[in-house]
Amino acid sequence: MSTPVFSMPLHLPQSLAALRRPSAAATATGTRHVSSHALLGGARELVIQHQGGEYHLRLTRNDKLILTK
Repeated sequence: MSTPVFSMPLHLPQSLAALRRPSAAATATGTRHVSSHALLGGARELVIQHQGGEYHLRLTRNDKLILTK
């Protein structure tokens, strides 16, 4: 089963527009905060491309997140 891989720029639906705006806490600390629900968008897996490699962020049956290469 293949997982769709997105290329930049990623166009977010209006419901995810808040991801583009940093929160007050993120602005103060320099760290962005994104909910796993917003990241996964209802799916169980997300593929992240980084420096030529692919990383898989998976949501387990026990609602844990696992990041693998």
